[in-house]
Amino acid sequence: MTALRQRKEIKVSNVYEDYPSQEEEEELERQLLAVYSGRGLWKILSYMIGGTIGLCIGFLTSIYLATLHENDLWFSNIKEVEREISFRTECGLYYSYYKQMLQAPTIMKGFHGLINDNKTESMRTINILERMNIYQEVFLSILYRVLPIKTYLEPVYFYIYTLFGLQAMYVTALYVTSWLLSGTWLSGLLAAFWYVINRIDTTRVEFTIPLRENWALPFFAVQIAAITYLLRPHLQPLCERLTLLAVFISTFLFSLTWQFNQFMMLMQALVLFILDCLNMLPTVKVTWLYVIQVASLLLVCALQFFNSMILGSLLISFNLSVLIARKFQKNLKTGGFLNRLGKLLFHLALVLCLTVCLNTFIKHFLNLKSDEHIFKFLKAKFGFGATRDFDANLYLCEEAFGLLPFNTLERLSHTLLFYAYMFVLSVMVMVAVIVALRNLSDSTKVQFIVLKPGTAYNLMHSILFGCLAFSTMRMKYLWTSHMCVFASFGLCSSDIWELLLKLVHLYTPKRMKMMRYSVPVLILIYLCYKFWPGMMAELSELREFYDPDTVELMNWIKSNTPRKAVFAGSMQLLAGVKLCTGRTLTNHPHYEDKGLRERTKEVYQIYAKRSPEEVYSLLRSFGTDYVILEDSICYERRHNRGCRLRDLLDIANGHVMDGPGENDPDLKPAEHPRFCEEIKRNLPSYSAHFTRVFQNKTFHVYKLSRHK
Repeated sequence: MTALRQRKEIKVSNVYEDYPSQEEEEELERQLLAVYSGRGLWKILSYMIGGTIGLCIGFLTSIYLATLHENDLWFSNIKEVEREISFRTECGLYYSYYKQMLQAPTIMKGFHGLINDNKTESMRTINILERMNIYQEVFLSILYRVLPIKTYLEPVYFYIYTLFGLQAMYVTALYVTSWLLSGTWLSGLLAAFWYVINRIDTTRVEFTIPLRENWALPFFAVQIAAITYLLRPHLQPLCERLTLLAVFISTFLFSLTWQFNQFMMLMQALVLFILDCLNMLPTVKVTWLYVIQVASLLLVCALQFFNSMILGSLLISFNLSVLIARKFQKNLKTGGFLNRLGKLLFHLALVLCLTVCLNTFIKHFLNLKSDEHIFKFLKAKFGFGATRDFDANLYLCEEAFGLLPFNTLERLSHTLLFYAYMFVLSVMVMVAVIVALRNLSDSTKVQFIVLKPGTAYNLMHSILFGCLAFSTMRMKYLWTSHMCVFASFGLCSSDIWELLLKLVHLYTPKRMKMMRYSVPVLILIYLCYKFWPGMMAELSELREFYDPDTVELMNWIKSNTPRKAVFAGSMQLLAGVKLCTGRTLTNHPHYEDKGLRERTKEVYQIYAKRSPEEVYSLLRSFGTDYVILEDSICYERRHNRGCRLRDLLDIANGHVMDGPGENDPDLKPAEHPRFCEEIKRNLPSYSAHFTRVFQNKTFHVYKLSRHK
């Protein structure tokens, strides 16, 4: 039987109480829109302020460095020959090609003169564009010809202002990289300020302007910034393609402007390889970066008339080996910890074997020996046997190719950079180890510890280039500038402060933000208080270029020798001779050619214990008309015994070195006295071949006799 039940009354008011009214919805939408609009406007304003500060600090750094250069040399007031002499050693050689292009009647004749050059190396016609990285000088010379600036800007100023302008781009790129990593432009400001106050250890542009690294490193910094952005997840396809284009252009320009590009990019490829194996970077993007590196080098190779040294580079062999090895091992990132570790070790062995085999085959096929001196140097440097090789010892005895001095770290500590860097590096290394072990074991533990791909790349980049800097002081400029970026990023990183505060159970969003912004601000205040007065005082110090002996020598050569005369002497001095006088050289400082290295060793017999007849015969074989002897080399005291140029020659010739000290038992006393000392006595055996035609306190010039 069905029973009827009274229907309960529905309270309409209760239903509407659960949902907001239309007016309330509109008010909520207005509030949310106001919040998001406010955040959006603040974000846009922050980008505008940060971008403006980045551009300004880059521009101010450029002006600061240019002013230091002017104040140190009084560059605007000295004579043209003094300006050119200030471009020491290989700097003068590179600048001479810029000058040569400007002096050519037309651009095409200038090109022809570089492709068929017979003044850089006597009795040889060489292609300068193939041998050296001087496309930047060619481009600038063409630009100077085309632009309507000749009436108010001298060629030398156009050249040096371009280099100082690149420094603005360099500092801005460092600023942007730090900003991308940390998420705040305050980090970029701290990085740029650290770069400037550590100028002694971050750049040497103000006193070696035309050096290749001063052209290349700004593009390298742009490339690192572009890679850091590329490694961000969830990029839009168009944005990703544009970033890849930026990476390619910057990599290509870096490769085009520096002969050591392949070694720096090999370090970069190792960074990508390690992180890819540990599953810290997306494999697709890593593959693109490998391809970009190889494509850039091959394009440079084509522009340098298929320079065999580029084709035989380890970078090309390594990158191709990695891509080939992947085809054989497609499941590297699957399985348990031991299984995956075994696969990675086998993958590493396979890549190394392929690299060695491929590189050996290419060098054998091309008969390539241009870079063998580098491997001899590395072998001796890292203790794999002593060497008597003259070229290797020449590098080993130079301070720039020695270990990083401890006082460098002292200077970096004085500005708090080294302390901050080590703090950030220690934290990030621990994070990286945890993430690597988690990736290898496919574990889900410790999920609150994360390492972004861009951060992982910059961490490994900093570690490997730090090792390079410690092993070879000249390469410290690649590391110290990145130190500024990495240290400032860490102090402004929300991830690092969040992790540290969570570890001590003090984390709140407000505390994290307070640490993130207060620490860098306090450091900036301290640095400004301590170093700003010194920077201003440095700008007020006025000096003047003074090298009367070299000026006198160059003026004498221009006035008293034929334009086609051939000069022999030290590599460093001859670069200046070519720039200031346009005379033909027997040898020069660009040391990347086996034939030139052998020729230089033979020319340097003027400082060895050889007979006048032997020295004369060697010099005349290169067409030498005049030889310049330098007292600073003949009586050198800068290096210790065993590292003086005359000692290196004695050892290579199998002769006992001068002065007290030990000698290898198989070295024998020389049959002849030292040529550079004995020739000054004007004995008949010497005067029969050499006639002194010029001398001052530093230099002695001898003219070689022309025997029938």
